[in-house]
Amino acid sequence: MASLDRVKVLVLGDSGVGKSSLVHLLCQNQVLGNPSWTVGCSVDVRVHDYKEGTPEEKTYYTELWDVGGSVGSASSVKSTRAVFYNSVNGIILVHDLTNKKSSQNLYRWSLEALSKDSSPTGIIVSNGDYDREQFAENSVPLLLIGTKFDQIPENKRNDVLTRTAFLSEDFNAEEINLDCTNPRYLAAGSSNAVKLSRFFDKVIEKRYFTRDPSQMQSFTDRRRFNFKSLHSD
Repeated sequence: MASLDRVKVLVLGDSGVGKSSLVHLLCQNQVLGNPSWTVGCSVDVRVHDYKEGTPEEKTYYTELWDVGGSVGSASSVKSTRAVFYNSVNGIILVHDLTNKKSSQNLYRWSLEALSKDSSPTGIIVSNGDYDREQFAENSVPLLLIGTKFDQIPENKRNDVLTRTAFLSEDFNAEEINLDCTNPRYLAAGSSNAVKLSRFFDKVIEKRYFTRDPSQMQSFTDRRRFNFKSLHSD
């Protein structure tokens, strides 16, 4: 097992959205009993079977780098965080479905990681859109995960999921919504488990099997980011 090839996946999002609980669930298949604030970065490893059930099946290590902090942190903190953004093969963007601001901040988190810029807010132009031209060459696979799904009242779920669907479109990423305290959301064979496996396959594909990375479509090939959809009630 020690000789397995590996990929590096960042887990990004605001403090308190449940990144540590998510990583523990993904890597240990267990609920994290007493989650605490992540200082700096915490790394855990998930074993993933690439193209499971096919002749091409191969086992890989997927390193999940849980990066702590806030997009509102001082520039010195952001600069320190930038060391975690080197040699990234994929990014999981995590937001709290009960906290609209955490969804909005995913744009800044992605820009910070993909540009390795200690001051990502400087990329916002005056009309509230992001200048995506700076990331035209990006091909890092992305996955969007919404947490605390269980805390959304039944009569509000359609509204919340409609709003967050814009995120999935903007990032050109599949979307998973779950409760980190309930492993059944990632049960084998479930739609969420399939999406997760597909994401890790894509990360491995790009890292080890894609000869021309420019052929990989990125979220920057789509329309400009716009906060209007996230600000609507």
